[in-house]
Amino acid sequence: MEGQHQKSWFRRNWLWFVPSMGCLTLILFFILGIVGIFSFINDSEPTKVALELATNHPKVIEALGEPIEKYSIPKGEISYNSDSGSRVDLGIPIRGPKGEGILFVKGKKTGKEWDYEILYVLIKETQEKINLLEKSLELT
Repeated sequence: MEGQHQKSWFRRNWLWFVPSMGCLTLILFFILGIVGIFSFINDSEPTKVALELATNHPKVIEALGEPIEKYSIPKGEISYNSDSGSRVDLGIPIRGPKGEGILFVKGKKTGKEWDYEILYVLIKETQEKINLLEKSLELT
């Protein structure tokens, strides 16, 4: 009985441990990739500009109240391509104390400037579209 040594935990369980760690690693990379994509969309210039315009627009404030914040996951895409220009086509869920809406942004970037083709808020309760690209005609 002198030479009897018990095998280590890893030596006894390596056949299931190694493949399990590989699967867990792939799952972790997948989750980190998804989080990275959403961070990229949320931190993009078109998202920031659209939110800034929406949160300061009097009609949007009247419809949704203040503060206005984004919630949930934006739907759509942003593509950056130096050859043919960058594009954005997003629907960003926003809400305030009075209601909810979706902020739609569509545009392209050539050179250093974004040119927005569509930029409006659709109020969910009333289906009213508030165009954020129109210049205010009010005189002070």
